[in-house]
Amino acid sequence: MNANPDIKSENIAAAEINLPTRDLAKDLPFFLKGLGFRLDKIFPADDPAVAVISGHGLCVRLERDAESAGATLRLLCERPEEVAGGRTELESPGGTRVEIIDADPPLVQPETQHSFLVRRLKDSDSWVIGRAGMRYRDLIPDRLGGSIIASHIRIPDGGPVPDMVHYHTVGFQLIFCYRGWVDVVYEDQGPPIRLTAGDCVIQPPEIRHRVLVASDNVEVIEIGVPAEHVTTIDHEMTLPTGRHDPERQFQGTRFVFDKVAEAVWKPWRVPGFEARDTGIGAATQGVAGVQVARPISGHTPPRTSHDTDILFTFVKEGSLTLAVDGEEPYEIVAGDAFVLPPYFKVAYRECSPDCELLEVTLPSDFETDVATD
Repeated sequence: MNANPDIKSENIAAAEINLPTRDLAKDLPFFLKGLGFRLDKIFPADDPAVAVISGHGLCVRLERDAESAGATLRLLCERPEEVAGGRTELESPGGTRVEIIDADPPLVQPETQHSFLVRRLKDSDSWVIGRAGMRYRDLIPDRLGGSIIASHIRIPDGGPVPDMVHYHTVGFQLIFCYRGWVDVVYEDQGPPIRLTAGDCVIQPPEIRHRVLVASDNVEVIEIGVPAEHVTTIDHEMTLPTGRHDPERQFQGTRFVFDKVAEAVWKPWRVPGFEARDTGIGAATQGVAGVQVARPISGHTPPRTSHDTDILFTFVKEGSLTLAVDGEEPYEIVAGDAFVLPPYFKVAYRECSPDCELLEVTLPSDFETDVATD
């Protein structure tokens, strides 16, 4: 640390005071409702640990379990390497800790830590309260090393949702309506849309949106890549914008609203199944693919494996047995989820007639190896 750095201030974009908090959930209403601050950023959505608030000429970062025992000044800089000769931490003569932070850090996609995982609904931990009062259930507890988060989200009480216009700094994000319905409005995508059970959308990087109204006990499956990403409130934009530009790209990704009522079913990558392609692979230029698959009566699916980086499956309806080499079979039912690592051999057996699987893969294009024995 240096008490007398040669600081170049011209590219300092903003400054924050970092305050440790023992209980972010209780501190937020204290600052927002009690003291008149407004929420600017919060993450992660499923179990918020950091919130940035502003008001009265001050920007404050509330951080749960922060290492610092006291307040820290954070300088958010456009070119942090030029501010204090490359130093990232300073100390004032009076002992105030100063951090030099990138104002717009690049999105980092961690390397996938592959594992075979089965997450059963009956074995899950309690639902936790996340952003905007929504209940979250974690479907990939180890996050595959931080490369992906999959959440089962529930809003128990229907009616208006206490949400604000916001966006997410992500590489890929899927919202799949599992139960009930929800009204959402998106930047430059026309009037609000209603997602009903079986419908899905992708939320391209930094597209502004807002959840408006939900039915009682609506449930959605949300996939985010990477697992750790920031939610930012946009206090200036009003939605809808009055424009409808379905071809607009947000960092190379088009908005997709896929309706189950318009589904076209074709043979799937696993023999003995058929699937509907949501069109998300094309809209993301191959970043991710999303399909819903169901068994074809009278067929016995063979053992298969794949070579894609991430393959996540959520069981929408019905049941099946996962036959895995060298292990006892896994009995899987609606609400369960599983992750199959690359080259992992498995067979989908004893599928109930109503079985439906939501499969999300990154990237979208890959090879499936079908066993011949």
